[in-house]
Amino acid sequence: MWIYEKKLQYPVKVSKCDPMMAKFLIEQYGGADGELAAALRYLNQRYTIPDKIIGLLTDIGTEEFAHLEMIATMVYKLTKDATAEEMKEAGLGAHYADHDKALFYHNAAGAPFTATYIQAKGDPITDLYEDIAAEEKARATYQWLINMSDDPDIIDSLSFLREREIVHSQRFREAVEILKEDQGRKKVF
Repeated sequence: MWIYEKKLQYPVKVSKCDPMMAKFLIEQYGGADGELAAALRYLNQRYTIPDKIIGLLTDIGTEEFAHLEMIATMVYKLTKDATAEEMKEAGLGAHYADHDKALFYHNAAGAPFTATYIQAKGDPITDLYEDIAAEEKARATYQWLINMSDDPDIIDSLSFLREREIVHSQRFREAVEILKEDQGRKKVF
C-alpha cells in the first residue's frame, strides 16, 4: 500500500540554532490550523464524502503528514544544539521541563493539541468549505512565520509549505464546484 522513502517531501535546511523560531513553528505542528489537525480532518471527512472526492481527501490528508514531518524536522534542527537556558529564553522552558527537546503536539502558546481542532459536519459542501478555510488559515500562518524568520533556508521550506496550502485550497474549491454541478443535475430514477 505504501512505499516509504527516507527523504522529506521537500528538503529542510537550517542555518543556525534558533529555539525562538522553533517555538513559533510548533504552531504548525500541534496548533488548530496546523498540519496534524489538517491531516486528521481530511482523513476523517472522507467517510462521508461522495466517492468522486474521496481520493482528493485521502491524497491531501496523507500529504499533510509529510508536511508535519517537515515541520518536525525544522523544529528538531532549530533546537538540537540549544542549551536549557536558550530553550527557556525562547519561551520553551515549560516544554523543555516536560519533554526535553522531544516534539510534543501543542501550539506555539503551549496549549496541547485537542480533537476540537478537527471539524466534520457530514455535509460534503460544508466540510469542503471548512477545508478551504483551514488551508487558507495555514497559508496565512506560513506567511507570518516567513515574515518572522531571517534564515533563508527556513524561509525556503516555509515557502514550499505555503504554496502547497494554496494548491490544496484550489483543489478543494474545484471539488466544491464538482459537487454543486452534481447537485444541479436532473436526477432520473
